[in-house]
Amino acid sequence: MTHELVTIGKTDVCTTPLGLGTNAVGGYNLFPNLKDDDGLNLVKAGLNHGIQLLDTAFVYGLGHSEELVGQAMHDFDRHSFTLATKGAQDFSSGEQVINNDPAFLTAQVDASLKRLNTDYLDIYYIHFPDKQTPKAEAVGALQRLREQGKIRAIGLSNFSLAQIKEANADGYVDVVEDEFSLLHRDHEADLMPYLADHQISFVPYFPLASGLLTGKYDQSVQFPADDIRSQISDFQEPRYSQALTAIDQVRPIAQAHQATVAQTVLAWYMQNPLVSVVIPGAKRAAQVEANAQALEVTLTAAEYQTIDTAFAGFKTTANGKSLADPD
Repeated sequence: MTHELVTIGKTDVCTTPLGLGTNAVGGYNLFPNLKDDDGLNLVKAGLNHGIQLLDTAFVYGLGHSEELVGQAMHDFDRHSFTLATKGAQDFSSGEQVINNDPAFLTAQVDASLKRLNTDYLDIYYIHFPDKQTPKAEAVGALQRLREQGKIRAIGLSNFSLAQIKEANADGYVDVVEDEFSLLHRDHEADLMPYLADHQISFVPYFPLASGLLTGKYDQSVQFPADDIRSQISDFQEPRYSQALTAIDQVRPIAQAHQATVAQTVLAWYMQNPLVSVVIPGAKRAAQVEANAQALEVTLTAAEYQTIDTAFAGFKTTANGKSLADPD
């Protein structure tokens, strides 16, 4: 199946329902032992295998991910893919402070354009909300940049529903990015329906739940204390066992499609009417190529419902996000 393109919000930005998260492209502050060449090859593999949305951010390597993505896309027609980046982290004091001030966001967009070596961004997200800036004022700054042709769609990332409503006071918000997966489904209750009602696209990150939803783990796995997964609630009991039980119900569906568990889970997101684009990350080109094959998996209505039901117990997860937001 060739999926129809997805339209972002009320804009004319169109892209595939499967994108690529690039926090492991140059994100040396997030992952150990990253190699620039691997990151470049990873991005090129995505664009060469039908993935059209590249999602990066300033904080991934403090600009280095944007620089590498900019290098990788140099060999491709800029109009053939969708480029999204994010900003809000202010290091001018020597420490990270979240800043949504209009002047700061304007400067951040200009800096991202320079690092990415492009004259426009398809999507720009305010990466995190700060505590002091009126949200509609922050979005208003991005609207002025849209009018100047520097960005095509306005996004918010990690905003609560109340903050999204405040930010969308003038109807300028096109897309929201936040954590959502079959193991983190609390947004289905209120946030995602609000977005659908207001023609705002939804882009989930961590869709494979730090690898847990790939089906590669079992009951015998233990993580050392310095492994980030040891601090994530999904890998702790009783959630871990509950997740493994649910994943076991995906395996026969995956086998029926000659697909992996990961590809089958990605197909579920792409068929979810409340999800616009899913952006799994990767560390190697081969992973990107494997994820791209999810574009060929079409679940029946019964298979979609079986997966939905298997993970129904995670709809009311009280654990919130996998990782804490920066203060």
